[in-house]
Amino acid sequence: MPDWARFAKTLGPGLLFASTAIGVSHLVQSTRAGAEFGFLLIGLVVAANLLKYPFFEYGTRYANATGTSIIDGYARLGRRVLWVYLAITIASMFFVISAVGAVGAGFFENLFGLGSQGVWTTVGLFVICCVILIVGRYKILDSMIKVVATVLTVSTIAAFVLAAYNGPAEQIDGFVERDVLAPASIFFMIALIGWMPTAIDLSSWNSLWTLERMKQTGFRPRLSEALLEFRLGYAMTASLAVIFLMLGSFILFGTGRELPDGGASFANTVVQLYTETIGDWSRIIIAASAFSIMFGTVIAVFDGYTRALRRTVELMRGDSGRGLPYPVFLVILAGGALFIVLQFGSSIRGLVDFATTVSFLAAPAIAIMNLRLVTGRYLARESQPGTALLILSYGGIAFLVGFTVLFVATKFLAQ
Repeated sequence: MPDWARFAKTLGPGLLFASTAIGVSHLVQSTRAGAEFGFLLIGLVVAANLLKYPFFEYGTRYANATGTSIIDGYARLGRRVLWVYLAITIASMFFVISAVGAVGAGFFENLFGLGSQGVWTTVGLFVICCVILIVGRYKILDSMIKVVATVLTVSTIAAFVLAAYNGPAEQIDGFVERDVLAPASIFFMIALIGWMPTAIDLSSWNSLWTLERMKQTGFRPRLSEALLEFRLGYAMTASLAVIFLMLGSFILFGTGRELPDGGASFANTVVQLYTETIGDWSRIIIAASAFSIMFGTVIAVFDGYTRALRRTVELMRGDSGRGLPYPVFLVILAGGALFIVLQFGSSIRGLVDFATTVSFLAAPAIAIMNLRLVTGRYLARESQPGTALLILSYGGIAFLVGFTVLFVATKFLAQ
């Protein structure tokens, strides 16, 4: 089989990862970082993408090498480890889905000029996503994401090039930059890292999507091919994170304009980042692209959590493929997420910051579990990571633990 044909059969899980990551962490958090801090946090964004990389790759690596998901690997580490993963998943899943759902609903309202419709837009979005997943599962998700990711990537790069050509917006008189060491700034940086590029516990989804792609195509790629496909998706994700931050900085930093907290108004401001640089003629294209990537993110998050929960419950019960039906988990997730949306009301930023912080605090545990699975007796020697990746892994764990300590200390001192 030619190399291009082999790559075509491998392509999919990496793009699904990219779509999941590009949503809230980029459109919301990266843009906010640039708007509020200018270029000051670029180093933090780059460091987070680099130092968290190994733990996402290990999901793909483990699945390709063993033919099982990394969740099965957690069970090999011991039942207590599987319980830890389940506890982390339950603690974060409703907040993650509610955050991406609320942001997605805001971009839907912006696209169709609906204004704020409260929770009803989120309800409609969840229903549509669940129906698509019940009917088409991975096949529709895989096909849709490839188009959506391409359109938004091209649009974002075009907007960035034009914004860089035009130069930074003029700052207002008397503008004072935010103190990066202030408690509020530290809490925002923790939230930024939490989903930069996304939550580490989502690494289990890489393994599940890798297995599903092999099942869909009947083709098992070489480990090097699976890793290349994932790395391309990750590189696109990391690059766009920096580009979104720079867009926010070029257009909003120091201008006195702020990103609104409401869903539709926030989405409208983000769309303006593009139209002010590309031109008003591009508004409908950009609005549709932004909603499409968020729509893809919502679907991917529903699918990822459903697959992860279902497989975890199967392993807990000791049965294989006889757990609760896929749609039952979808309904549970949608109901819980809607409850969270109601609690936070119209505060998009508050919901996103809370969800991303919860994900960050769970990150060190998942990182250590993933590292254990790809070293020692759990993976064949030829499939284990090299020295450079192991060094990066230990650096990543130190990075996550260090910021966790900083968060706890800041929280204690701020009281």
